[in-house]
Amino acid sequence: MGSRHFYEPRRGHRLPHDPFKAIIAPRPVGWVSSRSAEGVLNLAPYSFFNAFTAAPPIIGFASNGWKDSVANIEASGEFCWHLADHGLAARMNLTSASLPPEVDEFAAAGLTPRRSQVVEVPHAAEARVVFECRRTQIVRLTDSHGTEVDTWLTLGEVVGVHIDESLLVDGIYDTAAGDPVLRAGGPSDYFRIGSDRLFHMRRPRAEDVDVDR
Repeated sequence: MGSRHFYEPRRGHRLPHDPFKAIIAPRPVGWVSSRSAEGVLNLAPYSFFNAFTAAPPIIGFASNGWKDSVANIEASGEFCWHLADHGLAARMNLTSASLPPEVDEFAAAGLTPRRSQVVEVPHAAEARVVFECRRTQIVRLTDSHGTEVDTWLTLGEVVGVHIDESLLVDGIYDTAAGDPVLRAGGPSDYFRIGSDRLFHMRRPRAEDVDVDR
């Protein structure tokens, strides 16, 4: 066992860059479209995003601050998630700019709004995978003392799924072919994945586990 760097986050990490995001990485990008009550489209990426259950399928993202996406989703009850693949990475990055609420990020990033099938919020036609979602919860997070923090977890049930058929191989979705960009820890770090990194592990049966080891 080598030496360990230990720190308590509340006292600071004493490193050039906070390692937390780099350790919990790479993370899928929550690239979320929503629409304001005034009809303005919003499209923004969130690096704290993931799936939480499969039946029903529920995804969620955390927003540091009550941003336009959260406000729009609270008002409309709907949003869409887009797979941010490598081909769309530059345009996804454009939508991360802090633009005024009246600015349409679809137009700013050169993306085409497409009518969704189940929800009223449109999605980007260029995205090869899209989830149409209905809001289930918006939860304000708290620390271990119960004190509210300025971070909001928005959860939604996936009620419609669009998949480019080129990503289906014998009916099975090819994750590597989707070429997702994944957020890493540094201020500009992302990762890609490839089929050369794929490996398989089956879940063991209870009787195959040596509990006396």
